Amino acid sequence: MKAIQNEYDGPLPPAKRMPNSTIALDYANSNDAAEIDAGIRDTIKGVRLSILAMGMGLAKLKAKGLYIDLNYHSMNDYLESLCNDMKIERSTAHNWLYIGEAYIKYKRDLERIEFTDEDGPTKLPYVDRALELHEKKDVFQNVKKMSLRAFKEYAKEQKAAAKPSKIRVVGNKLYIGKKLAVSFSETLDAKTRAYLTKINVQAGEALEAGEILYVTRLYDAEELRRFERGADRLKKDMRVNYKPKYKK
Repeated sequence: MKAIQNEYDGPLPPAKRMPNSTIALDYANSNDAAEIDAGIRDTIKGVRLSILAMGMGLAKLKAKGLYIDLNYHSMNDYLESLCNDMKIERSTAHNWLYIGEAYIKYKRDLERIEFTDEDGPTKLPYVDRALELHEKKDVFQNVKKMSLRAFKEYAKEQKAAAKPSKIRVVGNKLYIGKKLAVSFSETLDAKTRAYLTKINVQAGEALEAGEILYVTRLYDAEELRRFERGADRLKKDMRVNYKPKYKK
């Protein structure tokens, strides 16, 4: 009989951890509902204090429907039971869930800036709003360095008022500053002239703002309404997830 020799295959890989954190994210990365639930409850008890890990665990339970494995009909049912068992406020549990959902959504960007529990996870639910108003690079710099109060203000502040437009419409003529840009025929009916005037004014405003006016043709007003809703969603998604290409 051949003897079986002991062989050393090297050390086991370490559990995945948050950057600069001593908290193992084993339960937050698990797909086992019971393990995630136990990890969340341990975190609430203060055994392993990590709001990010707890929020990610809650977000995974919701996104993958794992609460069903724990015999709950909905995520709200699970949260209700968790709050009752652990004696915590409903709003607190929902905030943890929002934090986890925001972290997972922007995980790549947050890992790039080495965002940790020490940077204030309670700021994360305000990232979406901030991205609607500010450049992506600035938002992720500020979510790390600003206080919660400062970031909340930053996320809801209004953009600076635009300078008064130089575009003027006088009768059938459209001016940019003092220069005549477009002159419409006086034989046009009022509806057609108003339509063409609106298009030219919007084109001029786009040029003033350094933007591009894209023109497309649609069948009717009903199709226009549907197109506008879809276009607004697409523009928002493009601007939030935009990654500039840098030339080498």
